[in-house]
Amino acid sequence: MQEFYAPDIETVHELPETESQHCVKVLRMKEGDEIGIIDGQGNRYRAEIVLAHPKRCGVKLLEREAVPNPWRAQVHVAIAPTKNLDRIEWFAEKVTEIGIDSITLLRCRFSERKELKTERLNKILVSAMKQSLKAVLPTLSEMTPFAEFVTRPFDGQKFIAHCYKEGDRKELTELYRPGENALVLIGPEGDFSPEEVEQAIACGFRPVMLGPSRLRTETAGVVACHTIQIMNQLNPKL
Repeated sequence: MQEFYAPDIETVHELPETESQHCVKVLRMKEGDEIGIIDGQGNRYRAEIVLAHPKRCGVKLLEREAVPNPWRAQVHVAIAPTKNLDRIEWFAEKVTEIGIDSITLLRCRFSERKELKTERLNKILVSAMKQSLKAVLPTLSEMTPFAEFVTRPFDGQKFIAHCYKEGDRKELTELYRPGENALVLIGPEGDFSPEEVEQAIACGFRPVMLGPSRLRTETAGVVACHTIQIMNQLNPKL
């Protein structure tokens, strides 16, 4: 069954304009056809098309199913966007497919990109959510200054991944406790500044490595997310 995204479907029994166009003009679906709808909040609906309009496709909801995320602990990656937009978009797509709850865009001292509009990234998150058969849309936060973000409270374990050899770093796999919420900071291509690392540690973040290789920013974000999800899958009772 073809699936569409409509965040307000419980109150507005119509698909958004972009989804309506795809449904009616591209897929040529018509009145009486059944479709699937997800609201991004953990619900999937079976619906019947009652108005096949390319700008406002009307539907009748037939059935609702709760589809929460299958993982136990929340995963949050805060990452400095890359200068090349394709790479941060690839990151957003892949972590959504793997399983993530929140993404925050960080503005760091050595950031190559200081501003980033999130409209296109949100579309990529929606597409990846649908493709991977999820019903919960990850939260995407606007660009946030590093110094402000690290002082915010977080209910779980906090890590900062950096490449400095000085200091006491351990592998993420050594420190993360399966079953607990996790927040991982990923820096820009020039890494976090030494002062940012010190500030994060002072705010309760633990310095970690993500394996023996030096990773690009977007790869490090994917590795951090995947590592946490794999550890939770391998330790379901912890």
